[in-house]
Amino acid sequence: MNRSRYKWYVVGMLWLISFFDFADRQGVFSLFPLLEKEMRLTPVQLGLLGSAFAWLYGLGAPFAGYAVDRIRRKPAVLGGLYAWSVVTIFTPISRSFHHLFAFMAAEGIAETIYVPSAMSMISDYHGKATRSRAMGIHQTSVYAGTIGGGFLAGLVGENYGWRWSFIMLGGLGLIVGLILLGLLREPERGAADWADDCTHAQTPAADRTPFVTSGKLILGTPSAVLLMGAFLCANFVALVLLSWMPKFLYDKFHMSLAMAGLSATLFAQVASMVGSPLGGWLADGLRRRFAGGRVLVQAIALFCGAPFVFLCGRARSVGLVVVTLTLWGLLKGLYDANIFASVFDVVPLSVRGTTAGFMNMMGWLGGGAAPVVVGFMAQRIGASRAISLSSLVYVAAGLLLTVSLTMFPRHDIAHATLPMASH
Repeated sequence: MNRSRYKWYVVGMLWLISFFDFADRQGVFSLFPLLEKEMRLTPVQLGLLGSAFAWLYGLGAPFAGYAVDRIRRKPAVLGGLYAWSVVTIFTPISRSFHHLFAFMAAEGIAETIYVPSAMSMISDYHGKATRSRAMGIHQTSVYAGTIGGGFLAGLVGENYGWRWSFIMLGGLGLIVGLILLGLLREPERGAADWADDCTHAQTPAADRTPFVTSGKLILGTPSAVLLMGAFLCANFVALVLLSWMPKFLYDKFHMSLAMAGLSATLFAQVASMVGSPLGGWLADGLRRRFAGGRVLVQAIALFCGAPFVFLCGRARSVGLVVVTLTLWGLLKGLYDANIFASVFDVVPLSVRGTTAGFMNMMGWLGGGAAPVVVGFMAQRIGASRAISLSSLVYVAAGLLLTVSLTMFPRHDIAHATLPMASH
């Protein structure tokens, strides 16, 4: 098959896998009222279920990313899908909070290999001219999976009990993995970048740089550290809304589980599905004009999104909730499309997988505290105020990106193109 066509098929196949990655992790939030009732869980315990996934996901991310720079990505992607689908299927054997916490943590470990593997594969099929667009299209799977997981888990849980929600989502993921086994192909490392540079040099083999050396290189790049800090803040806000909006709508507006799960995800995620390809297109265009083009798109998105995060928690009608979630989701898509494309601009090709792992570690260890922090705050000041206050974290993220944009991009991008021996 023609490479120029197949590289977009790869995005489509990874899109399907990513759909179940996020559907499986989102489903539990729509089931909070059922779990609260059956197991008598407190708001803090409910929040800990979301944080258990995020913390284990974040802890494993750097090591998963380091492995991705050294192993074949296809078995990593499909193996991860099989692993987290099996964990999801077995989650219904839980009989207490501690059981659920363990399964959520196990799912976090199982899913940690996917993102660095998928981002590495896409970057080897798509060069600088199409990388943000490809990653932006792939990013829409996150929103579709969040919608699908939230709605389907709530619908099945309401009619057949929460346990069948997990069985259904995990089983569908296994089927997709078996279908893609013979269709997904491993790319040559660095192929797209070599093509961009118009060279005929041999594509580099998997890098053997020690983990500590890779980590020092990444953390010694100011732009990369600032981008990771911004992702921590942005992911914190996203997890606040994804984890608590279903229950917020269920409690405040007396929706059914299915409708609360759907309303909390549908409008924001559909808007993000529009915003993400748009953000990729804008960033690819601006990147050709100046070094910090991708980061500029992200910073604008976060500053403009902060007021809508505030309004999400203060809305007094379903209509206003829909409007604010939609506008926040559109701007979130602009930011999300460039999470990895931005940081790949400032680190060497040989440590992209490790960089994606460190990015996920920052975003999910720090951002992963959001569900339990809001649960703690909700017991004292109410969920509405707790959700609104998270808008300040979005502002902090925008400030970090502004520093990166104004101080470091040209130097770090130039440094990233040097051979590893020069670093």
